Formats: sequence, structure tokens, C-alpha cells
Amino acid sequence: MSGGDWKEMFNAGCAGDLALVEHHVKSGVDVNYAHSEFLSTPLVAAILAGQETVALYLLDHGANPTLPSEFDAATPLQAARQMGLLAVEQRLYAMGVPRAPAAADGPARSSRTDLYRRPLTYLVLGVLLVLLWLIGRGMAPG
Repeated sequence: MSGGDWKEMFNAGCAGDLALVEHHVKSGVDVNYAHSEFLSTPLVAAILAGQETVALYLLDHGANPTLPSEFDAATPLQAARQMGLLAVEQRLYAMGVPRAPAAADGPARSSRTDLYRRPLTYLVLGVLLVLLWLIGRGMAPG
């Protein structure tokens, strides 16, 4: 493997590839950076992907436990509660994140209902895929 690469680390974190995340962290990749194309922090993204082990690793290796993710409109605590990752939630409390009432973070949701997070994004992607399919068949509207 070569030196650290933020995008590769971000994607590895979402996929649960802890070894690749470790490689990039050890190579000096900033675990608190939110790339302008992603607008999401690696910690919140890993939590929302249900990757508890990766999230705990990131917290143990410098991830800011209170840094919100702009794209996801969530803090690490909100994301952990949303996904039901109790070990991550407990680690955040142990790191000094203040406890907030459960109602402040919205209703608890399970990882089985992951699509609720970005419905507009999925709608736009769906429309684009249909348009690309139509263009490929020579049936584009207009």
C-alpha cells in the first residue's frame, strides 16, 4: 500500500475495512477532515454505515467526538443514537460528550431503515439513472 489517501480511508470506513482505515490513519490522514466533495466526516459516515469497530478505532485515534458532519446534519452522538450503536454512544460519553435527552436526537432508527437518511439524494440519483437509461436507448425527452 502507498501513503495515506483520505477518500480511500473514508470509503474503507464506510465499508468496515478496518485494516485499510488503520493504514491511512498511520500514514497521517486527518480523521477530522470533511472533503469538499463529501461534506461528511469519516467518523459520522462510519457510524451511519453501522461500522461500530471503525468508529471506535477513529475515536481512539483522534476523531473529534463532537465534530458534526455537514452533509448528514448529525453529530457523532446523534448518528450513534440513530443507528443504535450503544458502544459508540458509551465511548462518546466517556470522552466527555454531554448526555442529551433522547428526544433531542429524534426517534431511534435501526440500520434496516438506512434509506431514510438521504431521501432527496436517492430520488435525484434515481431520476438521473432513468435519464441516462433513456439517453442510452435514444429516447431522451425533448
